[in-house]
Amino acid sequence: MAKPKKRYVCQACGSVTHRWQGQCPECGEWNTLAEDAPATVFSQKHHLSSGGRAVEFVALDAPAEPLARRATGLAEFDRALGGGLVPGSAILMGGDPGIGKSTLLLQAAAKIAKDGGQCVYISGEEATAQVRMRAERLGLADAPIRLAAATSVRDILTTLGGMDTPAFLVIDSIQTMHSDTIEGAPGTVSQVRGCAFELIRYAKENGVALVLVGHVTKDGSIAGPRVLEHMVDVVMSFEGERSHQYRILRSLKNRFGPVDEIGVFAMEGKGLEEVANPSMLFLSGREEPLAGSAVFPALEGTRPVLVEVQALIVRLQSGATPRRAVVGWDNGRLAMLLAVLESRCGLNFSSAEVYLNVAGGYRLSDPAADLAVAAALVSALADKPLPGKSVWFGEVSLAGEIRPVAHSNLRLRESAKLGFDCGFGPSEADNGSPGLNYRGLTQLANLVDRVMGSQ
Repeated sequence: MAKPKKRYVCQACGSVTHRWQGQCPECGEWNTLAEDAPATVFSQKHHLSSGGRAVEFVALDAPAEPLARRATGLAEFDRALGGGLVPGSAILMGGDPGIGKSTLLLQAAAKIAKDGGQCVYISGEEATAQVRMRAERLGLADAPIRLAAATSVRDILTTLGGMDTPAFLVIDSIQTMHSDTIEGAPGTVSQVRGCAFELIRYAKENGVALVLVGHVTKDGSIAGPRVLEHMVDVVMSFEGERSHQYRILRSLKNRFGPVDEIGVFAMEGKGLEEVANPSMLFLSGREEPLAGSAVFPALEGTRPVLVEVQALIVRLQSGATPRRAVVGWDNGRLAMLLAVLESRCGLNFSSAEVYLNVAGGYRLSDPAADLAVAAALVSALADKPLPGKSVWFGEVSLAGEIRPVAHSNLRLRESAKLGFDCGFGPSEADNGSPGLNYRGLTQLANLVDRVMGSQ
């Protein structure tokens, strides 16, 4: 029998190499390669083409009972999930420390338990007394949740096998779980992968909605092997700044619903409160328009959210290098937009410092924000406010053209619902709201002329 080759697995990214070295060749981290247990070696006489059992095939149109979703009692949580919890689904939720992951799941488990569903909450990071203290602070001490503090997957599955099958199972967190059949400390790639596989298999076989809480790295991605995100059905990210009140639950992967759907919460003294109208969080609420401020109807999944884009232009008297500071938007996109405004519209930003901010700590990734950012920049440069109660959206090309964007009618309907009476965007856009005056723009120069007052 051939001697098995040694394998070294990076504990940061999960890459595999056959020799040890100080730095991982994939992610560049130092001292993260650890020797993995060798897999069983088969000789050429042993193959997998026989000796197994036949796999049963079914037709796509085979009759089957539809899976009924279970509501969590939190409408924003259900919205991000695509309509509620699917029995037998595995959900991975990541987020920064202290952002409110455990609070959200404890509130959801309490509502499901009070509605008659059996809920199990397994904490691997806190003692049961600590979880009960949080539940008491949130006013959930009377919820019939089965609470335990454990880290052994064997103990957890043995306990679950000897009781009624729960409807909702929370593991907080997967990085603290440990399996005695796998070598390595909790949190290593092999342990996280093996423990998650056993828990997901239990959920699939018994129709349990499983939520695995995951740690995140310093860049915000979920820690552990990337294969963990492929194993689960739903990947969710709980985002927000701890200095701000709001929290956004974002769906990054969803096998049962739309991707990039969001749920918005506000952190209050009694826990997380749902925000039915998230647009009010990101708008200033002032009556008089100010120079350098534009409202953009962003789209998150199927939900339009109105956010305020603020710009400030500061002229420099000396020959110092001007700064470009951006909060909530892509820095490279701002540089491109400034170049288009200078080249195609004749505006001069080279001798001025440019500051751009998305109000409320919101993060914009929608390319339709180009026109709103350009409107805020031109308004700040001219020191003239934009028309009151107006929204701006559209993608700007390098030629200075205003390109059409998706779901323009949905953006305009939400704007009209919140009291806006004027909209500016691509000329091809469809005005989906009769109560809103829509004006199409073909070139970025049309925006500059309108703001400067020549039209």
